[in-house]
Amino acid sequence: MRMLRFSLAAGMGLLWAGVSGASADTLTVGDPAPPLTVSKWVKGEKFDKLDPAQTYVVEFWATWCGPCRASIPHLTELQKEYKDKGVKFIGVSVWEQDQAKVEPFVKEMGDKMVYSVAMDDVPAGEGRQKGKMAEAWMAAAEENGIPTAFVVKKGKVAWIGHPMSMDKPLEKIVAGDYDLSAAAAERREAKAAEQKTNSLFTTLSKHLRAKEHKEALEVIDKAIAETPNLERQLGPTKFDLMLKAGASGSSEYGRKLVEGPLKDQAMPLNNLAWSIVDPDNGLEPARRDVKLALQAAERANELTKGDNYAILDTLAKCYFDSGNPARAAELQEKGRPARPPGRPGDEGATGAVPQGRQEGELRPGGPGPVPFAHPR
Repeated sequence: MRMLRFSLAAGMGLLWAGVSGASADTLTVGDPAPPLTVSKWVKGEKFDKLDPAQTYVVEFWATWCGPCRASIPHLTELQKEYKDKGVKFIGVSVWEQDQAKVEPFVKEMGDKMVYSVAMDDVPAGEGRQKGKMAEAWMAAAEENGIPTAFVVKKGKVAWIGHPMSMDKPLEKIVAGDYDLSAAAAERREAKAAEQKTNSLFTTLSKHLRAKEHKEALEVIDKAIAETPNLERQLGPTKFDLMLKAGASGSSEYGRKLVEGPLKDQAMPLNNLAWSIVDPDNGLEPARRDVKLALQAAERANELTKGDNYAILDTLAKCYFDSGNPARAAELQEKGRPARPPGRPGDEGATGAVPQGRQEGELRPGGPGPVPFAHPR
């Protein structure tokens, strides 16, 4: 039986990693949009500049980014929906390891990618992070995960975020029912909270790398007490630490997560289940709450409608450990067609990917419904 391993870092959900080097300029909601500086238009209408009379969605993606591939059909649907409402969609490939892969990728996507597509202009001799679009848009806005979309109206940035979360704000922007000042204030508050969270994760990562589990638990408990919403991100790591330490109440806390903060988060539920049944975790049989693992994996499978091979694999292991090898074999077989080619997990994610993440390093981002990817 093939089994997937999830590191402690994976238990945190999809993680952010910083783009090296800060941009000299900053970009936020309400600011004038930077210019379009691309090296080549690969598909669709070409633009020399952004027309103030038009509304644009400028989305950043990469060929190696699984969440980007997952969001591309959604962008195509939105382009069709807003085609006659003055909205132009532009996909800009950034952070590419090999820009020669962009055109074949776009061709392969076919009618799943029906909007303008361009490649970033990376100066000769510079690294992929130094592309002109990546610098002027992504780095300036302190966005280090893709896919990321910018909505531009009347020459100003109106919204920044994950394209899978863009439907409602885009609808309001196009309808003229959008408070730009309020959106700018919300963005500032979110970035301030992000900086605080970055500091927290840096401290937590330091304790985890040093195997200072007691100190790590103290950091987590303090953070959750101060900001209860962080439990969705930090809870799985707390559970994992409690589980490995044999702490009393670990099953009760795990059940609280499964029925509360994580109940609608498929991959964090999957990771929690795997942390229990993973044969390499060294847990004594008495500390392996297989019933809890099965509950978490069943819910994760329900959320993904039985189409995620990693979750099916975990669920199979839970059934096997529960004494039902027949059901385990059935799920294992069902999961084979669902397994995407290439790196496990890339095709199934719908969020964003981090840049340069190190093994075992924790970064904020959390198990939200819209993951991101970062350059490798």
